[in-house]
Amino acid sequence: MSMQVPHPALLRFATDRLTASGMCPEFAKTVAETLVEGDLLGHGTHGLALLPRYLQELERGQMAREGKWTVTSRAASVAERWDGNWLPGPVLVKAAIDRCAAIASRQGMGAVAIARSHHIACLAAYLQAVTQRGLAVIIASSSPSNRQVAPHGAITGVYSPNPIAAGWPTGGDPVLLDVSMSITTSGLVSAMAAEGRSMPGAWLVDKDGQATDDATVIGSGNGALLPVGGQDHGHKGFALGLLVEMLTTGLAGHGRAEGTDRWGASVFVLVLDPEHFGGLEAFNLQAGWIAAACRGASVIDGTPAVRLPGERALARREENLHNGVALAPDLLAVLQKMGLGSEEEVSK
Repeated sequence: MSMQVPHPALLRFATDRLTASGMCPEFAKTVAETLVEGDLLGHGTHGLALLPRYLQELERGQMAREGKWTVTSRAASVAERWDGNWLPGPVLVKAAIDRCAAIASRQGMGAVAIARSHHIACLAAYLQAVTQRGLAVIIASSSPSNRQVAPHGAITGVYSPNPIAAGWPTGGDPVLLDVSMSITTSGLVSAMAAEGRSMPGAWLVDKDGQATDDATVIGSGNGALLPVGGQDHGHKGFALGLLVEMLTTGLAGHGRAEGTDRWGASVFVLVLDPEHFGGLEAFNLQAGWIAAACRGASVIDGTPAVRLPGERALARREENLHNGVALAPDLLAVLQKMGLGSEEEVSK
């Protein structure tokens, strides 16, 4: 049974733990907000479940406690390349979004590619704040030290799950998507393997080339994650995975070629201002029309209506804000050992 913990209690707890580990207060607030936002949206593997590892990275000196990124190149006042100097990923991504939004307000679009970022947590956690400004955003991330995804037709991992996220306004609820270019995430595979559980489907490939639900094949070096589409249509997920590599390690000019084993990310952020194209009103008209048409599309009798990307996450967010964030028992136990709240702050 999951447990509900009030949103403010989780924010205080995460912020306190990060500052106690030496992270500067401004960074700690940003990281805590991003992690908790992931849980609010229902992305459990990329919310506070990441906090223990983040704290380990701080202790080892692998994540910067404070500091500033370096702008290493700037092109025509539209695009920039940053060296993230291993600052916390949420700090870098939020700063990049703000920078891109400022550029987009003048030029129509702004882009930042970031090398040597630390892990950026849940990509979906950044989207709604951008769409509320009447802007569209695309975020892509790869992890140069992660080689768990097999190219289509292979049995060994070469690249990471390579998520891409996007959000845009519609005049109503925004569309919010966050999808990996592998069938599932490394975080879920690790969690299932640790619990001795099988994956929900045959989402991995073993050393004999057979699709499998055995989450342990990666840790044992005897398999890899399959790209989106699996063994049937995995050429599509493979191609999209390479696209993310181009946007991230390619544009950032840093990543796999260096052979790093350090946990982190290469990141791409693009913000678009519809006012500089057909105008926000026209944008919302078109985006709102397709959203309504999809929701109203015919379905089989007795089945739910079409749900747009992000719709369930936004509903879950409102529920979690009202009732408390649902935490699985194993995660709750870990966080309580780290000092999470009292019985008054945690309720069934």
